[in-house]
Amino acid sequence: MTTTATHGIRAVDKFGYALGDLGGTLTFSLVSSFLTMFYTDILGLTTGSIAVLMLVARIWDAVNDPMWGAFVDSRRPTRYGRFRPYIFGASIPLAVGAFLMFWKIPGLTQTQYLIFAYVTYIFYGMMYTGVNIPYGSLASVITDDGLERSSLSMWRSVGAGIGGLPAQILLPLLVYSTVTHSDGTTAKVLDGGKLSLAVGCLSVLTVVAFALHFKLTRERVTVSQKQLESRYNFLRSLRMLLKNKPFLALCGVSMLLICFQMYTQTVYNYLFKNYYEQPGLYSVVTVCTYLPMAFFLPVMGKLVRRFGKKEICTVGIAFAAAVNIVMYLFGFTALAASPYLFLVLVFFSGAGQTFLTLEIWAMVMDVIDYHELLSGRREESTSYSFYSFMRKIGQTAAGAGVPALLGAIGYDGARVSQAPEVVGKLYSMATLVPAVILVCMLLLLAFGYRLSKRALETMRQDLEKARESA
Repeated sequence: MTTTATHGIRAVDKFGYALGDLGGTLTFSLVSSFLTMFYTDILGLTTGSIAVLMLVARIWDAVNDPMWGAFVDSRRPTRYGRFRPYIFGASIPLAVGAFLMFWKIPGLTQTQYLIFAYVTYIFYGMMYTGVNIPYGSLASVITDDGLERSSLSMWRSVGAGIGGLPAQILLPLLVYSTVTHSDGTTAKVLDGGKLSLAVGCLSVLTVVAFALHFKLTRERVTVSQKQLESRYNFLRSLRMLLKNKPFLALCGVSMLLICFQMYTQTVYNYLFKNYYEQPGLYSVVTVCTYLPMAFFLPVMGKLVRRFGKKEICTVGIAFAAAVNIVMYLFGFTALAASPYLFLVLVFFSGAGQTFLTLEIWAMVMDVIDYHELLSGRREESTSYSFYSFMRKIGQTAAGAGVPALLGAIGYDGARVSQAPEVVGKLYSMATLVPAVILVCMLLLLAFGYRLSKRALETMRQDLEKARESA
């Protein structure tokens, strides 16, 4: 691997890199916030059929993700780099797929709507893979400096946070309409026409963001001539990944993290609509979750240098787990009736998650470097494709788990107002499951992920020697 001009990134690199996750999250956040509700309340699909759809899509991802990662790693670099052309090339069909996924064709039967949901959801997932795998691999070739990679990770998280704002803050205020019951009472319902129009606007912004991302980013770290002359071997890469214990542990942590994020985003939408009967307050959830990020961003670099990435992330997740356990216990008291107290707890939970949210992508680059140390090859896309697939397992657990649990508690999407016993169970569903996920994440991060601050220093010294000898 060359070592000339492999670091020294500028502000434009960070901004351009952040635009990549902003572009992807503009539509991806719609999936976690509105897709299940769109399927149940607009298309009229059953919760069971939605759960099966999510599972089938992930079975296809088991083939699609590694195949795409292997394809990118087996290609020779282009004049625009190894990853940037694939990111921009897949962004346009990604935007089209997002719009179609939230479009209701008038007059179809429920079976036809289900088939259309399969086609559009799986197509969107394939295009998201086409963007996300090269994008996730890109950071490791923008710079090889550890602190600069940590900075890129934080900027990616900022981009993702901004990209999620329209779906999580703006749309809850725009895509509901008020209906009047026969007894004169009113209720808020999701409006499919308003939602489709909003998704169309976000799809256009997605393409713009990826075009700017392509223009502003630069690939600095290249593979060695020796690797270029040797043939890519997928089975060899797979064997080395299975030996990479930090990689496997981080896959599990990230799988649980995205499961927690997507689960809470989806269930909190139902919670504020049905339990608190204030769907507009759902937009405040995102503010409470990501506001702590603004407080920690200026000092995150100092904390990483002083304590290490694994160490601060472990403490943060432990705190978030404790807060979510308190949320669940409040369900046995009158305190659960206050949406504002709930939002305060969401803020403290977000504060604990902030460390892992900001540093997770830098940790991904660390385990990719560890793969290079084990195998002697830079195979970012293959590594990231398996990492991405594990994240999709987490998405599936949330995507299939939410409708399955909604069905278990008796939720009926055809009803404007849910039965009181269903609403009561909804609170437990929104608090107990996230607490369990965070506890599992804590255990895996503390005892499974072994790249502590000291271990990373040793790894980088060994990797530098290996690169020099190569």
